[in-house]
Amino acid sequence: MSSITTRTLRCGTPLIVEVMSGVRSAALAWLLPVGSASDPAPLEGISSLWSELLLRGAGTRSSREHADAMDRIGASTVSEVGSHTLRVGTTTLGSRLHEAIPLLADMVLRPLMEESAVEPCRDLAQQALESVADDPQERASLLLRERHHPTPLNRSGLGTVEGLKAITHRDLVLGWPRAAVPQRSIIAAAGAVDPDALVTLFDALLVGWTGATSEPAIGPTPPRGYAHEEDDSNQVQVLLAYDAPPEPDDSSVLERIVLTVLSGGMSGRLFTEVREKRGLCYAVSAGYRGDRDYGVVSAYVGTTPERAQESLDVLAAELLRITTPAGAVTPEEFERARVGMKAALVFSGESTGARAVGLAGDYRRLGRARSLEEIAVRIDRVTLDELNAYLATRRLGLTTIQTLGPKPLKPPATL
Repeated sequence: MSSITTRTLRCGTPLIVEVMSGVRSAALAWLLPVGSASDPAPLEGISSLWSELLLRGAGTRSSREHADAMDRIGASTVSEVGSHTLRVGTTTLGSRLHEAIPLLADMVLRPLMEESAVEPCRDLAQQALESVADDPQERASLLLRERHHPTPLNRSGLGTVEGLKAITHRDLVLGWPRAAVPQRSIIAAAGAVDPDALVTLFDALLVGWTGATSEPAIGPTPPRGYAHEEDDSNQVQVLLAYDAPPEPDDSSVLERIVLTVLSGGMSGRLFTEVREKRGLCYAVSAGYRGDRDYGVVSAYVGTTPERAQESLDVLAAELLRITTPAGAVTPEEFERARVGMKAALVFSGESTGARAVGLAGDYRRLGRARSLEEIAVRIDRVTLDELNAYLATRRLGLTTIQTLGPKPLKPPATL
């Protein structure tokens, strides 16, 4: 069993804690409002450099000293940037979490950001950007993202060549305390933890941490439609995206079940229809991602030039067919999807790291944290009739199709 408590620290940051019985580990996820969508336009990629620099010394400790301090207490450290937030976190024994938290607080409040570390971090960021050229699926995915989402949510998170070159040591040092502020930050912990002790510890560590930032302005919806990127390859990457309910919408759980029916492993419709029956591709998948203000479904097929057009046509046909009476979800598909989703919940409940991230993500998207039991109950409440009634009114809307390969394809007339 578990219990979730939410407190507000003196600095104004929410602290969500889930005490999990039967585990000895503990994990902490600290979300900062420093995502790539907030990068200043001339300095795209600065959040990526910050994410790397946070791991290179903090407080009075050098990069090696800080890593050694974490290793001595058996704690792992993560620093990862996304569209909306930068996450720092740790996983360790519950009995040692109180030793790891001051080290994380140093990373957030007192990162060294030495000038000598900037160029190595910039080199790593540029290598990551350059490596996209050697990954056709990633290239196509980033092109799809750029054309589907409004600015600045369409950024890759890797930055741009011009942006990474333009960032100076001064930009990094002066920009961090203005960006990494308590307002819109979220801290979540899960596992063998004491909520009261964590509140006391954080309040002591975060004395004097102040500041606020505004959310990035979101641009208009792009034209979307079809686009092709020429690539001299014997493979073709086919990607398709369309809008879906945001996470707070009650129908988001229905969308998740639909996508599990479509792409829930080897029994999913896409695998069956596109790969198994017709042998059209080497990979096919689809997924739903819900955020606070938007949701998106994205689908992917990796195939050969000879089979690319039919692969796209069948993919589009299956995405549409499930919204028709002829393609209604069957009782067997419905039950299999629900079982699969609840099994995934059980697996995530066995990881304190996954729970800490889930709690923080829930709070950012929903304004509150959900227990796994609450999520499972919501899945159980869905009926087959409710799901098919939802699908009967589901429209894909303005889609984005991106292909990458030797020659362009013909977009399906139905989309």
